[in-house]
Amino acid sequence: MRRDSVTAVGQPAVDLISIFYPMWNEEEYIERALDAGRRAGQRLIDDGEVNDFELIIVNDASSDATGEIADRLADADCRIRVVHHPHNRKLGGAMRSGFAAARGDLVLYTDADLPFDMDEASKAVRLIREYEVDIVTAYRLDRTGEGYTRRIYTFVYNMLIRTLFGVKARDINFAFKLVRRKVLDHIRLRSEGSFIDAELVIRASRAGFEMLQFGVDYFPRTRGSSTLSSASVITVILKEMFQLRGDLREVRPVSREVPPTTG
Repeated sequence: MRRDSVTAVGQPAVDLISIFYPMWNEEEYIERALDAGRRAGQRLIDDGEVNDFELIIVNDASSDATGEIADRLADADCRIRVVHHPHNRKLGGAMRSGFAAARGDLVLYTDADLPFDMDEASKAVRLIREYEVDIVTAYRLDRTGEGYTRRIYTFVYNMLIRTLFGVKARDINFAFKLVRRKVLDHIRLRSEGSFIDAELVIRASRAGFEMLQFGVDYFPRTRGSSTLSSASVITVILKEMFQLRGDLREVRPVSREVPPTTG
């Protein structure tokens, strides 16, 4: 039976946090990722930050055993749900499915290879509460593990986002974003590729939502491979980047409640 709680400062705890993982051929990582998610969710409950948590796997038409393992894990744990894509929709499509499936008041997304220590989720939830922001996103403190070429690509990409959109994000594509439900209810994501991380932050910032960033230790992938720096992925990113510039003309800031005055 779930027990509603309050935070250490006496505020009501978040009712539910959703943690989701976009996955494509992650059979070597999936069980470790879900174990880390369970521990992070239970710690948030023990700390009084949330009342409950759910874990969501978005299986993006994997050709290995990811889907079968995901279903087995979900059968054994009622907190785990699985979304299966019949066709591969890339990172953007998988993240859009994850955000759509999430039922939580807070939604955290990360990759199956766990590029950061999931204990950082507790800090992120505390920051989003204490600083009353709408998005908490992390950046890598040490990027030496990702290789020289990838570091150059990331630097240029972040500079492009800052120049074209005025968003000062230190590591906009890093897979650690904690988002309030109201952000997801207000913006509409369209990217089907790896531009989705930037699109989320750009649309939210343009709509007037507030973001906080903090640094985390980075743990590079040790199995499988990342396709983020491939020529085809970069081409799609650039295409969607310039499409978004046109879409932003229609974005209107979200209305903020004005505190009542006392006389």
